[in-house]
Order: sequence, then structure tokens, then C-alpha cells
Amino acid sequence: MEQNRAATIETLLVSVNRLIRAAAQATGNPTSAAVWRTLGILETDERLRIGELAALSRVAQPTMTKLVASMHADGLVTRTVDPDDSRGQRIAITPAGHDRLATWRATITETVGPVFADLDDDEWATLRDAAHVLASRTAAHTLTTTRTETTA
Repeated sequence: MEQNRAATIETLLVSVNRLIRAAAQATGNPTSAAVWRTLGILETDERLRIGELAALSRVAQPTMTKLVASMHADGLVTRTVDPDDSRGQRIAITPAGHDRLATWRATITETVGPVFADLDDDEWATLRDAAHVLASRTAAHTLTTTRTETTA
């Protein structure tokens, strides 16, 4: 990859990560980032086994087991017997989980809003175009990559 393009991607990744961390911290919401990440994964994927979910969320399986137990107690996810292996469970997001995730996203969006309040129309157009490219690339790439990684 051309060095200039690599630097652009690096700047984008670091900046987005910094923006999300700052927004999450500014909300004062004590919910772990792992909860939001897990709900986001479940929002876009089918029912997943604990091991698959742990791999996608990049945490150890025992950590995911505890996280899912807590999220289940809060009504954010369901656990059902895996039809392919009765010893395992499939985890899915509940309507309440969808609602909490949507509320969280709206909250961090509002929190980040002032950072971009002074953008002019051309800057907004650039940001909108960049967001569209990111959304289309990450949706397509995430589906092919995660399926391969978790089934290998």
C-alpha cells in the first residue's frame, strides 16, 4: 500500500478510536465498552456461540461467558440451545438490547455533535462521503473476514 494511503488509514483509525473513547467517557455511562461491542456484533450477525462471539469481540471465552450472563440477566440477549450441538448455546440480541444499543448510539452521537458543529457545507459533504465509504467497506469486509476467521 502506498505510504500516503497507509498514513491516511492510520490517522482515520486513531482519530475514530480517540473520538469514540472521548465520547463514551463524556457521557458518564458506566456500561462497559465490551457490552456495546457485543451488542453491535449481535446486531449484524446471526445467533452466535460463545466462542464465536468471544473471537469476534476479541476477548477470552471465560470473559465472554461472564459478559453474556450479565447481559442475559439485564434482558439484552437471549441464550438458546445450539441445534447443532446440544451442549452449546446460541446468543442473540433481544429487542431490549436493540433499544439500548440505539439509545447508546444516539447518546454518543449527541455527545460528539459539538466537535463538528462549526463545519461548513463542503466539510459536511466530505464527512458524509467518507462515512458512506467507511460504512460500505466495513460492512462488506467484516462479513467475509469474520466468517473465515471464526470458522477456521
